[in-house]
Amino acid sequence: MRAPTTLTLFTLAALPFAVSPANAALEAGSAAPNFTTKAAMAGKTFDFSLAKQLKKGPVVLYFFPAAFTPGCTVEANQFAEATPEFRKLGATVVGMSADPVETLAKFSTSECRSKFAVASASPTVINAYDVKLAFTGKSDRTSYLVSPGGKVIAAWSALDYREHVPKMMTALKAWRAAGQKAR
Repeated sequence: MRAPTTLTLFTLAALPFAVSPANAALEAGSAAPNFTTKAAMAGKTFDFSLAKQLKKGPVVLYFFPAAFTPGCTVEANQFAEATPEFRKLGATVVGMSADPVETLAKFSTSECRSKFAVASASPTVINAYDVKLAFTGKSDRTSYLVSPGGKVIAAWSALDYREHVPKMMTALKAWRAAGQKAR
């Protein structure tokens, strides 16, 4: 389990502006592991591919421990409220947890308010993103902003849900202000 971290800024040759917490598993500039899984939005399940979604623009990929728990519910509500602004900036929000897709289908309607997809993170995906919550099969609370080219633009890891939406929104706005295109 990671302690709350501070967002740091630095420049990469491939990305004019990148942010990352000091101890994020995948730092800014790292390749975001590709995956395909089952997801749900508005109660309907479908196959989700990160590579396919990135063709449409950047993706805010946020991992959370478990659907219908207090912090995860509030975080989903916050992402739902912010989804229209993320969309205006060309980004798609996708929640990720180890929950089965049947549970996520219910969560996508009630807590995500049918605004964004939530996907089932397999142990392989949780390990690839290094977001395993200690002593459980669940993911910790880590958010990534991934560029259309599949690179991590920003990462934020903290079990406290309150900063995930603002940190990802700030990173997306900074990336766009640095001249990056949504596609």
